[in-house]
Amino acid sequence: VQLQASGGGLVQTGDSLRLSCVASGGSIGGYSMGWFRQAPGKEREFVAAISWSGDFTYYTDSVKGRFTISRDNAKNTVHLQMNSLKPEDTAVYYCAASSDGGSLRRPREYDYWGQGTQVTVSS
Repeated sequence: VQLQASGGGLVQTGDSLRLSCVASGGSIGGYSMGWFRQAPGKEREFVAAISWSGDFTYYTDSVKGRFTISRDNAKNTVHLQMNSLKPEDTAVYYCAASSDGGSLRRPREYDYWGQGTQVTVSS
């Protein structure tokens, strides 16, 4: 499975962005999907995840109430709607696919990764 993330950009504090992750070479239907981010000089951190069915979603505390993860298995796509963006959200955002079924909060639980899309939030 190849993952292609897109939708990043340069925005101002309080703006919104919608990231997309499109899969090719296979179906994401059997995978839980996640978004991670990595700021310069920092480790990659968990942002959000969604179960294979879409019934369960998980968020890191700093984005709860602002970000929403969703998926469309028919379109092999996962989205991350990001509202009320803050400068501390600035990072490269990665989508990933997991067959692990664990906590979904650790990078090592994921089998496939996209290339990342840059999100920059100016103050």
